[in-house]
Amino acid sequence: MSAPDPDQLPDLRDLPREALRAFVKDLGQPAYRGDQIFGWIWRKGARTFDEMTNLPASLREKLAAEARISQPTIAEVSTSTDGTRKVLLELEDGRKVETVLIPDGERLTLCISSQVGCALACSFCATGTMGLTRHMRPGEIVSQILAAQSLLLDDERSNRADPSERPVTNIVMMGMGEPLHNYDGTLAALRILTDEQAFHYAAARITVSTVGLVPQMLALGEALPVRLAVSLHAGDPETRRRLMPIDKKYPMAEVLAACRQFPLKTRERITFEYTLMRGVNDRPVDAENLARQLTGLRCKVNLLAFNEHDGAPYERPSDEVVFAFSERLRALDVDAFVRRTRGRDIAAACGQLAVGPKPPSGGEPAPDSPE
Repeated sequence: MSAPDPDQLPDLRDLPREALRAFVKDLGQPAYRGDQIFGWIWRKGARTFDEMTNLPASLREKLAAEARISQPTIAEVSTSTDGTRKVLLELEDGRKVETVLIPDGERLTLCISSQVGCALACSFCATGTMGLTRHMRPGEIVSQILAAQSLLLDDERSNRADPSERPVTNIVMMGMGEPLHNYDGTLAALRILTDEQAFHYAAARITVSTVGLVPQMLALGEALPVRLAVSLHAGDPETRRRLMPIDKKYPMAEVLAACRQFPLKTRERITFEYTLMRGVNDRPVDAENLARQLTGLRCKVNLLAFNEHDGAPYERPSDEVVFAFSERLRALDVDAFVRRTRGRDIAAACGQLAVGPKPPSGGEPAPDSPE
């Protein structure tokens, strides 16, 4: 009988800790061995079973025959004049995704991807022009943190050998793809991120962004108390539908109704993301419509001027228009904040992430669109 194809073996990076405990029990081992393996993978960044020196040699041999540990590779790093770094990662099947490190004082935020491409085709987003190749697996999602930290280990402020001493303070799932379209992969990744034996991020330090997939929004609210950011980008349904095709399936009214049901702690708010495009959604009447839509919601609005990219049909409004829009919202009792664009000069800003053609072989078929 031929040996199994290593690429077909289960990737232990895809398993939250409870699933890994179950995996080792199926191998005839005590469950605590799963905890040990989990710690080696995420706290120590182990790439091989041979590194797991507190496991019996016989178990290491069995693991090498029954499982694998995937390792995305860094293909390219681009550095912005503002200190933002965009990391191009190559996955096992040759597909590529981008992740972005954003420094801001004591905070260091990592913007991570959840899909190779995106099926939603929002008209202002470069990722949407790629279409969707496939969902990212949980281990691929979380491994973006280890990849980013490998760059930071040489920095003077984070010259540490143990990845568990993480300099990355905040995680935002706002990179390539729609996290809630890849709901199972996203939820498994979140469980690893928040596990005390892995990165132990507080849920309040993780933000999941969505275009408004209503059933998955409500499921996420019940599953984990992470922060929610909703892409709105318009103050009226007609404009939103032109900008975001998903509005045909989940109209603005349904999305906002789901937001009202989303469980929030006492001082928490939902964030609404609003990209301002010249002459499209940046007029005073647009601000007034938006304020009307958000009446009664515990929320804030993050305003961002459109980041231009090749082939984009929109233009960036002036700083004066952006400021006037934010002031109009504040006058209408909406907490509005203008987000400073980061990494625009290296195409790392919001809406600019995209990579070139993917190889034709390997990988899984593209999942159905949520539309």
